[in-house]
Amino acid sequence: MWQMVSIWVGKEMLVASPLAVIKVFGELVIEKTFWLSILISLLRILIGFATAVFVGTLLAVITYAMPKGYYLFYPIISVIKATPVASFIILALLWINSTNVPAFIAFLMVLPIIWSNVSTGIKNTDKKLLEMAAVYKFGRIKTIRLIYVPQCMDYFYTACIMGIGFAWKAGIAAEVICTPKLSIGSNLYNAKIYLETPQLFAWTGVVISMSIVVEKLFKRTMKTAFHKHGSGGEE
Repeated sequence: MWQMVSIWVGKEMLVASPLAVIKVFGELVIEKTFWLSILISLLRILIGFATAVFVGTLLAVITYAMPKGYYLFYPIISVIKATPVASFIILALLWINSTNVPAFIAFLMVLPIIWSNVSTGIKNTDKKLLEMAAVYKFGRIKTIRLIYVPQCMDYFYTACIMGIGFAWKAGIAAEVICTPKLSIGSNLYNAKIYLETPQLFAWTGVVISMSIVVEKLFKRTMKTAFHKHGSGGEE
């Protein structure tokens, strides 16, 4: 189908042929900068994601313990959800170094997901289990470890799986706009600027492939970790 479209259009600049893309990809994979770009992009996005998981979980606990904090924080989360990613990227370029923008955007996109899901998990904790903990005089730490954590695991798992996908897409979008050195986004941008369509297709393929690989590896890692806590996570 792809080859047929390429032949029908008849312009390599508009639709690169599969053979041209494969050839370019073969040239890219032997370059050191290709692998460095992927690694650095991945690290930037994972830093933003991990920070969002930590901060989002912490905020969920705080806003549950202090209900007024929930009503204070909810409008902020709503604004983040409603604002286009591109707007945040452009604003972030005014505030911070362009190298740090992808991590910041990944953080910003994942934070609402983590906070919302973990907050829901805490609120939906079985009240009978909490009553049992009170009867047996569980301490606060023991109650959190034995009741709240297992009850919130599935919510946390779902949030993380959703979040890693959002983080990857938003992080790459940020790289395309702010073009930090040695990044997937800057290579996409350069390919577009110089009308190197086969390279553009090849790097797009890298983005899609990495998205699938990262999500599958992350799912497997999360499931392994969650089984140790007695929860397998949702499919």
